[in-house]
Amino acid sequence: MIKSLKTFELKEKRVLIRVDFNVPIANDRVVDDFRIRAVLPTIQYCLKAGANVVLMSHLGRPNGNHNPELSLIPVGETLADLLEMPIKFSDDCVSEDAHDVSLGLRGGEIHLLENLRFHAEETQNDPVFSAKLAKHGQVFINDAFGTAHRSHASNAGVTQNFIHKGMGFLIEKELQFLTDAMEKPKRPLTVILGGAKIDTKLNLIHHFIGNAGHILIAGGMAHPFLKAQGKDVGNSTVDASMLPAVKAIMSQARGKTKLIFPKDFVCAESINHGDATEICAAGKIPDDLICLDIGPGTINQFSEVVQDSGTILWNGPMGVFEVDGFHHGTQKIAEKIAAVTERGMMTIIGGGDSAAAIKKFGLMKKVSHVSTGGGASLELLSGNTLPAIYSLEI
Repeated sequence: MIKSLKTFELKEKRVLIRVDFNVPIANDRVVDDFRIRAVLPTIQYCLKAGANVVLMSHLGRPNGNHNPELSLIPVGETLADLLEMPIKFSDDCVSEDAHDVSLGLRGGEIHLLENLRFHAEETQNDPVFSAKLAKHGQVFINDAFGTAHRSHASNAGVTQNFIHKGMGFLIEKELQFLTDAMEKPKRPLTVILGGAKIDTKLNLIHHFIGNAGHILIAGGMAHPFLKAQGKDVGNSTVDASMLPAVKAIMSQARGKTKLIFPKDFVCAESINHGDATEICAAGKIPDDLICLDIGPGTINQFSEVVQDSGTILWNGPMGVFEVDGFHHGTQKIAEKIAAVTERGMMTIIGGGDSAAAIKKFGLMKKVSHVSTGGGASLELLSGNTLPAIYSLEI
């Protein structure tokens, strides 16, 4: 059993919360506060319950070195603006001064610790480092779903030092949609997969064969499937080592789940040629062109499947949606998913680039759930145990 936040007596307690503030920063400013806003309900609940709050997070990959460009100071400024209150900050997460600040918190104050990964011991799940982090709080709450598939000091190791530990509202919500909703989905269930790489999603495909009615595969990960069927993909990159795996998937799915691949693509000589595109049928891609988005025929084909579904799970864009000219496929499918959500369909967006796309097209509030964790959502949806969540079991 994992305790939820509301089961704890928090008045006058120091609550140490692992959050996921790994957000994009440019010119010392947060440029996307999605993950910060996602954890606000947990922070605000603790404050209203009379607790003092200590927040810890990583940012980027400083590899155990103090890198000012990866400081959490801009995150603290954004959080202070969102909460409309001052926030204390320590420039070393386990220093004596940082511990003194946490011990001295009074009257619903917030203390943000500097980037955990400035210490190599964080990713090494060092028990001494975990114990030092634990000194900041009397109750530990994990609300960093985006790191839940990692076994690090701040999310797994630290739990060994707490009797009182549990999950925040964000992780509780993620589990509700990514686990509970997927166990008994309204059928037919349709899984839409895109993105550049297939190796990270093989387990997910295997997991849903026999459970999903349709699996729609687009983006770069469709290329090895087409190649395995003897269809030419032009100058598009294909990882030949994946061909045996995709052939096994197609064999496994036969008679159980319908795999649907793009019938046409938007192609160009390179990603820099958004104005010079061609619509090419699958299997008839000129040798000098690259597939960079799904074509209009595929958009219609995928949209028809979405329209007739009961539950939609989407992970990965249809093409290079970040570049104008190659965004239409992702946008049209996102808009279709939003439209069916409005009529009551369960629609779940699996984080990462899919979340970025939904945000870009202004549809964040028009789907059932957008996950904050790309890798974590993939692991959970593939049926795997997340170590940081498992460590909260009592």
